[in-house]
Amino acid sequence: MLDRTAGWDAGALPNAASSWIVVNTHAHKERVAIENLERQFYGTYCPMIRTQVRHARKTSQVLRPLFPGYLFVALDLERDRWRPILSTLGVRSVVRDRDTPSRLDPAIIESLKAREVDGAIVRPASPYQVGQDVKIAGGALDGLVVKIIALGEKDRIVVLLDLLNRSIEVRMGASQVRAV
Repeated sequence: MLDRTAGWDAGALPNAASSWIVVNTHAHKERVAIENLERQFYGTYCPMIRTQVRHARKTSQVLRPLFPGYLFVALDLERDRWRPILSTLGVRSVVRDRDTPSRLDPAIIESLKAREVDGAIVRPASPYQVGQDVKIAGGALDGLVVKIIALGEKDRIVVLLDLLNRSIEVRMGASQVRAV
């Protein structure tokens, strides 16, 4: 998580009147934008997730932005000036409604922060487990009971389908099955 309030004095910290705005950054320049916004005493937040990266037969876990190309800035639109954000190095634009920045409910940011573990957003636990029997929901095989043999990324599951005296592994979305 890149959460910065460094350089803010107690009077400048986000308060009840503060809201969050969304800032669009240049490609892969979230860190540059955060550093430069902090120099201007803006509070920033960029939620991160852990992802696996494969390179040259080596797999490693790295932190990447949950929303690539975007970050959040705490701002009291009645008190703080927001236009300097537009000329900040690393910033492309501010998400706006006509001439004013669009406000984001602080509860959204708080819910993101509540899901963080060790600086990264954690996905909610899967409703399914390996070995569980589920029914296919919809399509030609609607109602057929299958067994989950693996849980994949991005809400994908691998099921074992017994069809014509053969067992076949099938990858499908978790939304395509329901509990028995």
